[in-house]
Amino acid sequence: MTPPAPKPAASPAPDRATPGRPARWPDAGFWTLTGVVTAGYLVLLLCLLAADVAYLATGGQATANDAEAAATNPLAQALADPNIRYSIHLTLVSCTITAVLSVMVATPIGYLLARARFPGKALVDTLLDIPIVLPPLVIGLSLLILFQYLPRSIREAVVYQTPAVVLSQFVVASAFAIRAMRVAFDQIDPRLEQVARTLGASRLQALGWVVLPEAGPGLLTAGTLAWARSLGEFGPLLVFAGATRGKTEVLSTTVFLELSIGNLQGAVAVSLLMIFAAVSLLTLTRLLGGRRLSDHRPT
Repeated sequence: MTPPAPKPAASPAPDRATPGRPARWPDAGFWTLTGVVTAGYLVLLLCLLAADVAYLATGGQATANDAEAAATNPLAQALADPNIRYSIHLTLVSCTITAVLSVMVATPIGYLLARARFPGKALVDTLLDIPIVLPPLVIGLSLLILFQYLPRSIREAVVYQTPAVVLSQFVVASAFAIRAMRVAFDQIDPRLEQVARTLGASRLQALGWVVLPEAGPGLLTAGTLAWARSLGEFGPLLVFAGATRGKTEVLSTTVFLELSIGNLQGAVAVSLLMIFAAVSLLTLTRLLGGRRLSDHRPT
């Protein structure tokens, strides 16, 4: 006759306090707190957008009796202004060029930081973050001082000219693109490259045939961040490129110029254009990025 098996010891209740250990906070309270914080921040952002829209819809300080003032459309007036139309065109062109250049530079730098080990890597990584942490005005001033040491022909061709717009945007936007590309390469298994190299591919061929297709969502994210950051750039542009109408004026400097002449409605209208462009780009990128990620998941 075999003895009965001993009964397993009962485990303590998950949320019951044990001697010397405080009771765990219920999950419901944790999620409630995080939800309240998230909702509060979203409400703040939505209130900012709603305030801009309401300001334009009511004609600024117009009341119900000011039908003529309320009937005017500041957004349509802004789009009818040839100076603002030029700033929209220059913004789209400069941001696109900056995004392409930023991704071209961020791809090899991000790959180097993700895969290589070399002396001074921490210092290089720190230096690459300088455009992110420095005040924008300092970056513009540094660019202006740098070109004082270059030949006069180069200085006159760049400073306070259209190329200065792209260069000012590129210096800052490329730092964000580099961060995004490094994260993308860090998430790719290095064994994929090793397999490609054992099959006879060179490092460059493994990068082009194996790594970059896997880093597609990262490339999209880097380009989006660079474009959106270029759209909102202001400090370096004001110092290094200036805010000359019909020449170096982009949407961010248009807001400044409209405010400087007291046209608050025009400044708000241009701000809404920038918000619409940024939100549309981010939404499209999230949709395309989600599809690409789903395509890369194993079935």
